[in-house]
Amino acid sequence: MQIALAQLNPLVGDLEGNAARLLGAARQATELAGGVVLVATPELSLWGYPPRDLLLQPSLIALQQRLLDGLVQQLGEQAPAARLLVGIAEDSGDQQLPNLFNAVALVTAQDWRVVCRKQLLPSYDVFDERRYFKSADQPALLELDGLRLGLTICEDLWVDDDLLERRLAGPDPIAALQPMHPDLLLNLSASPFGRGKLVLRQQLAQRAAERLGCPLVYVNQVGGNDELVFDGASFVVVPQAAAATEIPLQLACCREQVQLWTCRRAGDAPVPCSVPTDLPSDDEQLFRALVLGVSDYARKCGFKTALLGLSGGIDSALVAVIAAAALGAERVRALLMPSPYSSSGSIEDAEALAGRLGIHTSTLPIAPLMQGFDQALEPALGSPPEGVAAENLQSRLRGTLLMAVANQQGQLLLSTGNKSELAVGYCTLYGDMNGGLSVIGDLYKTTVFALCDWLDSPAAEACRRELGLPANGGLIGAAIRHKPPSAELRPDQKDSDSLPDYAILDPLLKALIETHRSPEELVAGGNDAPLARRVMGLLRRAEFKRRQAPPVLKVSLRSFGSGWRMPIAADHRR
Repeated sequence: MQIALAQLNPLVGDLEGNAARLLGAARQATELAGGVVLVATPELSLWGYPPRDLLLQPSLIALQQRLLDGLVQQLGEQAPAARLLVGIAEDSGDQQLPNLFNAVALVTAQDWRVVCRKQLLPSYDVFDERRYFKSADQPALLELDGLRLGLTICEDLWVDDDLLERRLAGPDPIAALQPMHPDLLLNLSASPFGRGKLVLRQQLAQRAAERLGCPLVYVNQVGGNDELVFDGASFVVVPQAAAATEIPLQLACCREQVQLWTCRRAGDAPVPCSVPTDLPSDDEQLFRALVLGVSDYARKCGFKTALLGLSGGIDSALVAVIAAAALGAERVRALLMPSPYSSSGSIEDAEALAGRLGIHTSTLPIAPLMQGFDQALEPALGSPPEGVAAENLQSRLRGTLLMAVANQQGQLLLSTGNKSELAVGYCTLYGDMNGGLSVIGDLYKTTVFALCDWLDSPAAEACRRELGLPANGGLIGAAIRHKPPSAELRPDQKDSDSLPDYAILDPLLKALIETHRSPEELVAGGNDAPLARRVMGLLRRAEFKRRQAPPVLKVSLRSFGSGWRMPIAADHRR
């Protein structure tokens, strides 16, 4: 059987456009196969994932029915040799809520029918499927062309206790398929990017394939949808004994792709299986995910150009590079907004970076505005603003200028703050937090430095070239990468004046945010007690700021976004 892995980039809620993408994939697969082909597409591929409360609109459920009927007719006219596995929201037909199944339909030139329903419904982190879907209670086996095809949807594969610290409560869909002896297992997914996640997916797939004694086809959604980035990276796992005729297959990371693989009947006994080994490096995966997130957020929200503030620091430099790769340098504009405290080196570094990237810049000094605000506020304060209020005022002046330019020119304003700053509140509401998208808000400061080091290394040259960036020489530049971090809001200011060194701070933040450690556990692990309590206090007190931040592209296990649901008014003493 010829199977096409259709790694597609849907637009959430655009059922008609997504149906056209599905039909296009079927046509492409038929041309590649030169005959009958089964086209596997991602989870909820007709809707795009996650559709969230769009699933509550009856008009869209009715439209889905019409589009599935239309796909039957269009396949008959344009790709009669294609059989299409489509992710849909199936109406359960009863009056109980939730009233939908997360399902897969087999669409042919003759008809369509539901062939699989999802059993494990995640409602952790960014997922909330139990709000919309019922859980299925039966495994799915599809007999086609003399082969028994086991079908699972995304989370149904995440059941191996040896690989997962914890798994979702519920049945084991892989175990339920074992007595059915499938010849092939397909998993249709919409699994967001996370650092280290691509390897974990392959390990889970390898274990499932070995338990069932058959190859496994994993098809994942690709593209950015709001704060989530789906990396694709679909693949095929094969038994080692069949490697001479069936080789592991790896699709691209962060790019749409349709690729063929031929399935032959496998044995019934569990056997060692082989996984693809040609994944990009962790740094390249991360960079490509961020570029895809910015590109799709802009495109799907209707922005053609982007704007950012360029300070000469490493955070805004990295965001500028990502934006240039995502949109093209000609579609990115930067504002330099020096104050009396800005060093000449920072201005020169910002201008040099913009020159390397080919980004157009404008320089708007804020000293006259600072003086005007000092005079305006003095009657109310009894003196000009000072201390943190004066520093925040500078940030808010810059944020206002950025918003005014973006508003006037219809640009997407990119926020340049990192996760360490968001975590401890080292950022200013209505200032540097302004923007329509937070590009690196899920990257700790140490990760920013590491990613910039990789970008400037020979290892990144091929990726830079492919993404339209200058391929040779330093891109961020040594001057920016080696500069001590500073907001430059007062004379000789350094981040280290207010915060612990990032090499000390970031591991504490990661433990508190991503693994839910308490200060007491951090102290038991050898950390300084006053420091651990201080960092936890900073993290909790900054919650009101994060609630008002722009969407943050999620690339870690736990980000400040839809999966972070901490209260603002809470007991901060512990």
